[in-house]
Amino acid sequence: MVGNPARRDATLTRSVRLFRAFLREQSDPDHFYAILAADSVAQLGSFTPLDGRSVLDVGGGPGYFADAFLAAGATYLGIDPDVGELSARGSPAPGMVRASGTELPVRTGSVDVCYSSNVAEHVADPAAMLAEMVRVTRPGGTVFASFTPWFSPWGGHETAPWHLLGGHYARRRYTRRHGREPKNRFGETLFAFRVGTAVNWARNCAQADLVRALPRYHPWWATWIVHVPVLREFASWNLVLVLRKR
Repeated sequence: MVGNPARRDATLTRSVRLFRAFLREQSDPDHFYAILAADSVAQLGSFTPLDGRSVLDVGGGPGYFADAFLAAGATYLGIDPDVGELSARGSPAPGMVRASGTELPVRTGSVDVCYSSNVAEHVADPAAMLAEMVRVTRPGGTVFASFTPWFSPWGGHETAPWHLLGGHYARRRYTRRHGREPKNRFGETLFAFRVGTAVNWARNCAQADLVRALPRYHPWWATWIVHVPVLREFASWNLVLVLRKR
């Protein structure tokens, strides 16, 4: 694994700020996603320049990340298959296209950066999505993908922590208690993607080198967590993979 220095601004104070914002995700998504988008762009910017670069955002949703990338000087294209996500803040943001992350409608080797935030766990074949992200990135370009591992505290999303007893059980329990299905339905729109599986895929990717695997919200000195099997599945909370296209 190539060793970029850890972000020294990834402090404990920053982690606390992100986790506090996360607690308001359901009640105030604008607050949470604006903070997350700005932090993610800064995190990505520690691995590659963004000003003047083309960025493809796989699962861009309602435009929070579009705002942050454009503010950083990037040329932005976002893709999302869900009309509801695209229009969550009204009309879809400029530069957004409805398409599948596992069949990206983008030429091979055509973008400087391919980015994805909290999408892989919602895809039945996350390896196919990651492979597509690598395909569309130019040689020397950067792939940045983060997701919520299944065994993390929020792995079941709104069905957590009962997902730890099984995804189907957690889904049925939520439906009984709320009288409706959860937004993130295990086996349909939510899947059990694990840290070990993701890291092994990245290490064995023939078209890209793994630059860094790190826990997204943790301070820089806690990156060792992702190197400890079993512990990393529970303690990473959210995993980031950074790859460089060969």
